[in-house]
Amino acid sequence: MSEHRPLLMRSNRLLGSALIEHNLVKFEDLEAANERLLEIAATGDMRRSSVLSILAYETKVLREEDLLHHVVDDHGVGVIDLRCYEVPDEVKRDLDISACWATWSVPFDKEEDFHFVATAYYLSPAVRAHWEKTLGGQIIWQATTMDIIADFLDRVATERGEAGKRLGGGKSGTRPPFATGGTAPTVGSKGPFISGGSKPAFPLTGNTQAPMHP
Repeated sequence: MSEHRPLLMRSNRLLGSALIEHNLVKFEDLEAANERLLEIAATGDMRRSSVLSILAYETKVLREEDLLHHVVDDHGVGVIDLRCYEVPDEVKRDLDISACWATWSVPFDKEEDFHFVATAYYLSPAVRAHWEKTLGGQIIWQATTMDIIADFLDRVATERGEAGKRLGGGKSGTRPPFATGGTAPTVGSKGPFISGGSKPAFPLTGNTQAPMHP
């Protein structure tokens, strides 16, 4: 948490500013969410330190579906369901999981100089700047839900834990995306994606399948 705390806080702060700019939330609701974010971040729990999670699943003043609609319709970003995408092993091997949690983004493929990144935080300039600097080359962004990001990162962590156990160390295991002793809803459990499929439950103008390589 300490290494990526500045990135996490900046990613959330600039996402909040963008939500206000695009009239997706009210200023007073964002202020309350920012206060709650500081409380959660103080515990060191990166996966729950999300202003989007607070707005959409605690205070429920924003629907993640509406945010996805906005990103697709106004920014021309496609949509991807990582549960239906075969991420190359070398990409998973090189993932900085903490940076992924801090930005709610996952690099999931590469083709020559093009990098493919799935994100729930596309509207945050800090997120886009971080991955552009980290990956280099050109990035093709794909929008997705927080639940899908969390599910993917948990699976990668489990695979690494199992590999560690085979080598004689490490433990494997997963927990719900926003575990709080059973009091918080699972992000995306009633979100826009149909369970077990890549087809969203609402019409989109962008790409709803795995992105095509350039």
